[in-house]
Amino acid sequence: MISIRRSAERGHFDFGWLDTYHTFSFGEYYDPRHMGFRTLRVINEDFVAPGAGFPTHGHRDMEIVTYVLEGGLSHRDSMGNGSTIRPGDVQRMSAGTGVRHSEFNGSEEERVHLLQIWILPSETGIKPGYEEKKFEDDEKRNRLRVVASPDGRDGSVMIHQDVEIYVALLEDGRAVSHELRPGRHAWLQVARGAVELNGREELEQGDGAAVSGEGQITITGRGPAEVLLFDLN
Repeated sequence: MISIRRSAERGHFDFGWLDTYHTFSFGEYYDPRHMGFRTLRVINEDFVAPGAGFPTHGHRDMEIVTYVLEGGLSHRDSMGNGSTIRPGDVQRMSAGTGVRHSEFNGSEEERVHLLQIWILPSETGIKPGYEEKKFEDDEKRNRLRVVASPDGRDGSVMIHQDVEIYVALLEDGRAVSHELRPGRHAWLQVARGAVELNGREELEQGDGAAVSGEGQITITGRGPAEVLLFDLN
């Protein structure tokens, strides 16, 4: 079964400094029909204006993954980490027992376009942690590259949940496939461009799809496209 979450149906707020779209309920946006999918709790597509950002705030017991599509996002946290993540970088912050952080667009000219992803951890009260890795375009071109996993395999960042995150950059007409093991589920998020899912569903930028009971997922580019695939328990 494939259930489509269209981009235009998402929660949307434009605060001037932040233009944000919420796939699932978050902050001021609440829809009891869309509280997450399996352990995937948040997918926010954020556009942060030049010189703006999120002031220091706290989180607990959440795996937070940030994927930058455009620009550079400067990160600071209470664990002493500080860096600027750019397209191709994947950042994982485990909030655990509690962490405070800020995210800021240091450019005075270009916006930042990013996906912020929250995943419920397999256990609460873990020690907070931070990790970031860079994945070159060639690693993702017309293939699914694992960028996050519970064991950090193949150089991916390690998340504290039985979830794998893959990224693919697809050329027009090129396809990638992923086998879903029995009992597993998937969420496909289109970050840019347009794709066809399993030969029967057309998805565009911002669209998402929940997949259950399908043994295989095939994603075909309809023009250049960038997708994130979540393999979930």
